[in-house]
Amino acid sequence: MRHILLSALSGLAVIACSTEPVSEPASEPHVWQTLDGAPTLVIAHRGASGELPEHTLEAYQLAIEQGADIIEPDLVMTRDGVLVARHDRYLSTTTNVADRPEFAERRRMSGQREDWWVEDFTLAELRTLRARQPRADRDQTFNDQFLIPTFENVLDLAAAAGVRTEPEVKAPGHFVSIGLDPLPELVRILRERGLDGADAATSVQCFEPAFLARLDAEIDTPLLMLVFPMQEIDPDVGPLVPSVALADIASFADGVGPSKALLIDAEGADTGFVAEAHALGLAVHPWTFRDDQPADIDTDAELRRIYALGVDGIFTDFPATAIRVRDDM
Repeated sequence: MRHILLSALSGLAVIACSTEPVSEPASEPHVWQTLDGAPTLVIAHRGASGELPEHTLEAYQLAIEQGADIIEPDLVMTRDGVLVARHDRYLSTTTNVADRPEFAERRRMSGQREDWWVEDFTLAELRTLRARQPRADRDQTFNDQFLIPTFENVLDLAAAAGVRTEPEVKAPGHFVSIGLDPLPELVRILRERGLDGADAATSVQCFEPAFLARLDAEIDTPLLMLVFPMQEIDPDVGPLVPSVALADIASFADGVGPSKALLIDAEGADTGFVAEAHALGLAVHPWTFRDDQPADIDTDAELRRIYALGVDGIFTDFPATAIRVRDDM
């Protein structure tokens, strides 16, 4: 399967109308360097997660109202095989599970962490929990109000609003190892909803290339390989080496989702990552842009710099800011 992830936006034209003569010519519109020449897509990272608890229908709805082109649900699997929207397998940071005495005995070790794990809960049990804002420096007033949605709940919302989705399958290798392979359920949902084609209003992302390669053999839905700097796990590797080589990605995926650290070097110069990916026909959707982190960052300037590189989409916790800056350009 080889299809290019194309922007859902059509080209924007700037038209100036006036009954009075003008003394100076109108300024030229920004020329977008994306694969299709359309403005960069704004992807609501976990919904409008900078303002509401992440991965809730309310956070996705707010992002849609703010004008996001795409909403992004992370997907994990329940004990009874349902794909639900959570960023992590563990539940303590994004739900009120620790306050529920009936689930106290579910807390257990997994790897290096003791927590409550999504694969130990049925969907019905998860539905009794409520979502929380995991970042202490963000608004906590909406905690314990919103449900955990299923993937299909999110697709229903997106279809009704006419926006795309870009789900990320989290830790598929782990789920396969415990007998909860997310691939068959994901494929079933996409096929039943007509989202298994190259022009589907969705694309699937993952950090595990083996999973995307398996998915590539099953459906034609566009695929996005997520990558990070290899230096994060191997200090001896150069800071601009992605965790999966772009040439390898091009053999099974349609786009790449890089850490933004791979696009601009320590001196602020363009690393050439976007141009290299585009030369291979890969769309580029970097992550993650946040108004509040780090605290001293000039968010508008950062977004303008990244937009100017020609990225095809950006992941942001604050869609309204990304849209405002894009519109200004």
